[in-house]
Amino acid sequence: MISYIEHPSPVGVLLIAASDVGICGIYFEEHKHFKGKEGWREKPTQRAAQHLTSAATQLDEYFAGQRKDFDVPLDMKGTEFQHSVWMALSAIPFGKSVSYAQHAQGLGNPKALRAVGSAIGKNPVSIIVPCHRVIGTSGAVTGYAGGVERKRFLLALEHVAVN
Repeated sequence: MISYIEHPSPVGVLLIAASDVGICGIYFEEHKHFKGKEGWREKPTQRAAQHLTSAATQLDEYFAGQRKDFDVPLDMKGTEFQHSVWMALSAIPFGKSVSYAQHAQGLGNPKALRAVGSAIGKNPVSIIVPCHRVIGTSGAVTGYAGGVERKRFLLALEHVAVN
């Protein structure tokens, strides 16, 4: 069962979702790949509540400039390929960026650029799994399920220089 909270942030209200295993979603208002919260519950189990509270606290710390890494348990649903792309995103350090091509190359599959880009776009745990740190080859801020302006905000928060 998935539980959720709505949490205010500088980039709008975040919908944070958790199972008893861990955080399974962080979605922005008008999130491109969000399928809706039908079947989810507002009254979380004790374990899910702990995950939700921890994620909200860590996100607040991140936005306040007090946190660079997250350590909440995750319960992300996706294919094996998507998981490999998402886990590699977690290795991009705070304040750094890589291009989509560099990310595909780092996965050992430079020809899978479209598939890698698609998997990045479907990352269910925005911010904590930092898909915002992937930019265009020219340094341009492109593609973000939460909107390019939010991506620019997150990159600026981390002091990443972009075009």
